[in-house]
Amino acid sequence: MKKVVLMILFFVIIFTSCSVKSSQISSPDENIAVSFQLSPKDGAFSYVVKFKEKTIIDTSYIGFNFKNMPSLNKGFKAVVKKPVEVNNTWQMPWGEQLNVVNNYNEVTVQLEEIADLKRKVNVIFRVYNDGVGFRYDFPEQENVKEVFITDEKTEFNLTEDYKTFWIPGDWDIYEHLYSTTKLSEIDALNYKVNGALAQTSIPENAVNTPVTLVGKEGIHLSFHEAALVDYAGMTLKVDTEKLSFTSNLVGSKNTDYKVKRTAPFKTPWRTIQITDNAPDLIASNLIVNLNEPNKLGDISWFTPMKYSGVWWEMHLGKSTWDYGMEMVDGKWKDTGKAHGKHGATTENVKRFIDFSAKNNIGGVLVEGWNTGWERWIGFEDREGVFDFVTPYPDYDLDEVTSYAKSKGVQIIMHHETSAATKTYEKQQDTAYAFMQKYGMHTVKSGYVGKILPKGEFHHGQFMVNQYNNAAIKAAKFQVAVNAHEPIKATGLRRTYPNIISREGLRGQEFNAWSSDGGNPPEHLPIVAFTRMLAGPIDFTPGIFNIKFNEYKDGNQVNTTLAQQLALYVVIYSPVQMAADLVEHYEANPKPLQFIKDVGVNWSETKVLNGSVGDFVTIARKERETDNWFLGSITDENSREIEIDFSFLENNIKYEAIIYKDGKNAHWNNNPLDIAIETLTVTKETKMKLNLAAGGGLAISIKKTN
Repeated sequence: MKKVVLMILFFVIIFTSCSVKSSQISSPDENIAVSFQLSPKDGAFSYVVKFKEKTIIDTSYIGFNFKNMPSLNKGFKAVVKKPVEVNNTWQMPWGEQLNVVNNYNEVTVQLEEIADLKRKVNVIFRVYNDGVGFRYDFPEQENVKEVFITDEKTEFNLTEDYKTFWIPGDWDIYEHLYSTTKLSEIDALNYKVNGALAQTSIPENAVNTPVTLVGKEGIHLSFHEAALVDYAGMTLKVDTEKLSFTSNLVGSKNTDYKVKRTAPFKTPWRTIQITDNAPDLIASNLIVNLNEPNKLGDISWFTPMKYSGVWWEMHLGKSTWDYGMEMVDGKWKDTGKAHGKHGATTENVKRFIDFSAKNNIGGVLVEGWNTGWERWIGFEDREGVFDFVTPYPDYDLDEVTSYAKSKGVQIIMHHETSAATKTYEKQQDTAYAFMQKYGMHTVKSGYVGKILPKGEFHHGQFMVNQYNNAAIKAAKFQVAVNAHEPIKATGLRRTYPNIISREGLRGQEFNAWSSDGGNPPEHLPIVAFTRMLAGPIDFTPGIFNIKFNEYKDGNQVNTTLAQQLALYVVIYSPVQMAADLVEHYEANPKPLQFIKDVGVNWSETKVLNGSVGDFVTIARKERETDNWFLGSITDENSREIEIDFSFLENNIKYEAIIYKDGKNAHWNNNPLDIAIETLTVTKETKMKLNLAAGGGLAISIKKTN
């Protein structure tokens, strides 16, 4: 017997502020243990985390500072409630897998001040085989009503100088390249920010989450948060001498507090993913498991899909978002000054519809379809510039939607808010009803620019509520949301499964116009083990015209063609864009076949191998067909990898179409060199394959009968 589950001899101990006794709770497999105690000196509450008997988070304290009352960080007495073991399985309506095991041990520690206010806060710990989550619960109580939090002080005191993969704790944007340094060398204040970013706010030496750490003996940690609702986003302030993180909430210039709540309320979960290898970080379901179950019920109206669309051509400069209208007496007018480069025309969109219909691509995104793009960014008076029902004169929405329907293709709506929140709030009902009228079930929303009202940041409580409320309202109109310039993903897709994907990282578009050389080859092998741990990513892969010199001199995608195919499997999203232009796909029908074939909705996911920042290989099984697809990508270093096909079924032969880097492939010198071959494989097959520098590997695997 497992020491009676986690030591369900977990002492139901009553602490007092002068007690030195402590308690412990373990994961179901007993590899992770969390112990906690009250300081005998001052009644401060602390916790320790061990993995396989090694201390990885040493004595770390908790606390809160408030605007309207004294700090809450010591002078406690405590009661430890009886632990609870939970082991159930729930199903993803769409996702990386169908069945998700939710197995953890939970304990609640009830803390109460000994002093006159006798304030109460509960600390709830859940310990899984893949990590730890804990949150604060402020129950209803006499002396805590409306709460103004100025700081949350949750410590994570580490025990070694980990190799750390981080982006700065920017309050406004996550679109930064990852740095790889020792924990002791993190310097966010001197991080070189890309000058093309519309806004950036890095107030101190902090990092954004997920932040991933790799230890000398192979321990892998990733810090993040789950169920971020009505609260400020959390960055982690770095103490490079003590090797520690402390939670630091995103604030506002408009208030002298960071979070306003009314008791009773719960904070988001503070999460620590813990594994002894890199692949298990990706396989972890800690973040989604810590969220509440589906509140929407049946969402079969949303269909996971691949999509093409009017997007990449604007980044290349082939066309524009704006039409060339002018604002006259507060209204957009076609005054005869159209420049003729507008991308979202009826004719152009129908061309993408035809391409999608022929190539098993379910949707077409249309950016730049609505009036207002002439004054969408850089202006102080952005409120009221956009509406989300008025197309430009050269875009016949009725004709386009009718044509798409006749071809079995969905139109994906685009709402660029330009961060003018009042305008979007006022227009959401109308905009979503407009989508429902035309049978559009997916919207890509954008929040480029400095937030209006001034003084708010993209990641503060004000905007957390904006993003969440927009998605909750969208569900009432059967609309799924793919948010760009968003708050980070924290697993809310489980509770509101119409939250399907989001950006929240430095994306593909930087390759088209960034002055710093675009995304380096190591970028996505880092992203897979950092940002992707938070949730689905709308990265827009599939660029075939990699150097695009006819459009941009000096820019390119730092990849091989085979890697662009592999990204459809490696970087997960239920909506995956075939991002390049129609003519570039039509000129390359053989590699296009993989995009035609590859799935987007999976029943199983297997992370076969990988190393953070170096390479990763993932295989996924499509729900609808039981076909498997495999993707592998590497950084700037070429490497040989072994593929073990033991994830396949017994006694079945499969046809494997392999799309691999050619012998002379190289992300810069020869990115289009690709070799395609067809082999028969079985569960017993093992195969060694080469990845070129900046390269990749994609395989479609189908039963032969």
